[in-house]
Parts: sequence; structure tokens; C-alpha cells
Amino acid sequence: MKLLRLMMMLTCSTTVLYAQDDLLSELSKQDSMVTVPVSAIFKSTRVVNGHSVETMKKKHLDFRISHRFGRLNSGAYQFFGLDQATMRMGFEYGITDDFMIGVGRSTSQKVYDFFGKLKVLKQSEGVRNIPVSVTLFGGTGVATVNKELEFQDKLYYSAQVLIARKFGERLSLQLSPTFLHRNKPEVLGDEKVLLALGIGGRFKLSKRVSLNGEYFYTAREKNTVTAPYYDSMSFGVDIETGGHVFQLHFTNSLGMIEKQFIGETAGSWGKGDIHYGFNLSRTFSFDKKNKKVAN
Repeated sequence: MKLLRLMMMLTCSTTVLYAQDDLLSELSKQDSMVTVPVSAIFKSTRVVNGHSVETMKKKHLDFRISHRFGRLNSGAYQFFGLDQATMRMGFEYGITDDFMIGVGRSTSQKVYDFFGKLKVLKQSEGVRNIPVSVTLFGGTGVATVNKELEFQDKLYYSAQVLIARKFGERLSLQLSPTFLHRNKPEVLGDEKVLLALGIGGRFKLSKRVSLNGEYFYTAREKNTVTAPYYDSMSFGVDIETGGHVFQLHFTNSLGMIEKQFIGETAGSWGKGDIHYGFNLSRTFSFDKKNKKVAN
């Protein structure tokens, strides 16, 4: 009798194991038949100065404050740049999960800027493997500091194709081909149309902290003698704290919009023309289904 019970228990156990294997195999097949978008290639809509491929979620508003202090090599009298400050304040809103708009105002040149971003391709895994995410960016702005200029001479336009890929859980890289047109450049003799290529990246140190960096190479056929410009290069740390994303960084660019950091970076890392700065963003949800502050 005991032998019969033992044989029945072994038979039932074997049946259960086979059933589990079949279930796991079926679930694995189902997982391979769906397409799963890769999330959080970057944690913010910015890498440092430049835009990332990320867009705001639908019905979410991001209030963003950016500061750049003076140059570190300005000496102790200027408290190594902390006595001077340039600021940009902006609002960014998600019309859909893939389309967002933004507006901002910078103290430098008193610029009002406007932009839109549309995510046209999402990096995905599964039945449809898409290797990269692609976001289109378009912006314009008006520099109001010089009241004597005609309105059309105060305008600039910029366009970018942002291409990014997340490699595993820690590393993300992005390319940013850029077109920039200034109706009237700040320096006489500078080119109205500039082409640039940006490369940026993010390395995740922990769940809430990452190292970020970016470099923009700007192609110029000639350069001005009175005010030479340099390529923009920035390094920083992203810290996420709930609904906040706090970005601390060092950069040779004082401006925080494409016209300024791509076309008008006057500082050189080699000469110590480095600005300490930060970006602080706070996201709010206007989705009736979830009225809590977005995390």
C-alpha cells in the first residue's frame, strides 16, 4: 500500500513539473511575440545643455530652471564665478506621449525661445527589434536685448535629429545632427548658417544617479578674430529625487539654448573658461486618472 502511494506521488510530481515546463515555454513564446519599448534611455529631456530623445508624458508639465554661473578662472574676487549668474526658466508640456512643446526665457540676450519635439521611432525589443530611438526637434527664438534691431534680425531657427540607443541597463549614447540659422549673427563676419554634430551619453551609477556628458562639434568655414568661438563640451551628474531631476555640471558654454551653446560658446576648457551650473526640473501631472505629482 505504501509502495502504491509512493508511486502515485512520484507520478503526480512528474506531471506537475512537465506542466510547469510547458507553461514557462508558452509564456516565453508569448513574450517573444510582443514588442516592448525600451524605457528611460535618458532620465530627463536634456543630456546637459542639449535635448535628449526623451519627451514629456501626455498631460504632464515640466517646470525647469537652469543656472550658469561665471567662469571658474575669474578668481577669488568674483568668488570663482559664483558672483555672476545667467538663468533660463521654462515650461514643457506633453501633448501626447510622443509629442511635446516648450517655451522659455533666458536672461542672456533676453531670449524668448519656443520648441517642439516629436518621437518618431522607439527603441524596442521582441518580435519587432528596433535598435534606436529617433526624435525630431525644431525650435525658434527671438533675442530682445538689442532694441535697435529689426524684429526679423532678432530671430534664429534650429532643427535636430536626435538618435539614441540604450546599451543594457547602464549605458546610453546619442547623436545629434544639428542645423542652426541666425538671421543676424552676434559677431560681424560670423556665418548665418551653422551645421553641428553632437554626441552625448549617460552612464548609470545607481537607480537615481548617473554621469552625463556631451560634445558639440560646430563646422565653420572661417572664424572671427575679434570673438573666436569654441565647441561646446559639458560633463555632469543627474540626481533623481521623486518628482525632481537635479542636474549638476561643468561646461564651457554660458548659454542654455541651441543658438548660444552651439553657435556662441566663447569659453575654452584649455584656458579654464569653465562654468558651474545646474538644471532643476519639477514635473506635475494633469492627468485626471492620476493627479499626484509625477515620479
